[in-house]
Amino acid sequence: MADFKLLNYAGVAGEPRPGILVGDDQVVDLEQATGGEAWARTNIEILNNWETSCGALHAIADNPAEMRPLADVQLLAPLLFPPAIYCAGANYKKHAMEMSPDKKTYPDKSVTNPYFFLKNGPHCVIGPDEEIKLPALSDMVDWEAEFAVVIGKPGKNISVEKAFEHVAGYTIMNDLSARDQGKREDWPRFGVDWFGHKNFDTAAPMGPWITPADQIDDPYACRMKLWVNQDEMQNEVISDLIFDIAEQIEWVSRRFNLLPGDVFSTGTPSGVGRPRGIFLKSGDTVRITVDGIGELQNPVVQGD
Repeated sequence: MADFKLLNYAGVAGEPRPGILVGDDQVVDLEQATGGEAWARTNIEILNNWETSCGALHAIADNPAEMRPLADVQLLAPLLFPPAIYCAGANYKKHAMEMSPDKKTYPDKSVTNPYFFLKNGPHCVIGPDEEIKLPALSDMVDWEAEFAVVIGKPGKNISVEKAFEHVAGYTIMNDLSARDQGKREDWPRFGVDWFGHKNFDTAAPMGPWITPADQIDDPYACRMKLWVNQDEMQNEVISDLIFDIAEQIEWVSRRFNLLPGDVFSTGTPSGVGRPRGIFLKSGDTVRITVDGIGELQNPVVQGD
């Protein structure tokens, strides 16, 4: 079976059109390839039917009809309206250490559970080459390269052993963080303000596409890197996770029935800006690569 990547691209009027990448540089429009079948109208619908649609997409990739060069299309985020974005906090050993007061400790799995916060998908998600708009309320916006897991099969109370049966594929997310919005002096009784810290327009660049899980044999062997302009800031393999992908899925699914299109942004490795006092500024470019997935790049501008 031919490999493919699931993507969205902008149509003539800018509307999102689902497609697949075949090879390195050819895009197949799925409305055209399927004759407008209902399951292929949006990427969420494709994921809702993943047990059958994945095979159908492999078949299209095996024998593509009309194709267009990747260079001729404008990619959008592969999921414009994910039902939920579950973000794991302090979930890489070296990152947890760089953010801890003593620079030495990270959570002990034997006495703690995964720690999550949510991002507002429709407001935060942008795609490849779209502008990161620095919010006027923050002077300390930080980068966080993350390996993101996309759910393709619903379920609740999912065991670790069965967790990967619910995974459709993988993409890249940049969990941008407004570090100076992390605490509220007007609410001293609470700790971190995760809403203010993590949610603002363009705070979740995502893409460039979804690589199906059957095309990455071992996600923990993938290496993830992030550059700000020409400076490499993050470089780590996914195996440095504290709570692995299956453990994260198990923990969240105790509370929610996971939905196709849900995204697990599994944590960021060491190399963020805050410990060094470096933050994004207008004119910067952020670039992230992950083995087996590709590259996500976004320019940075000042927002309002």
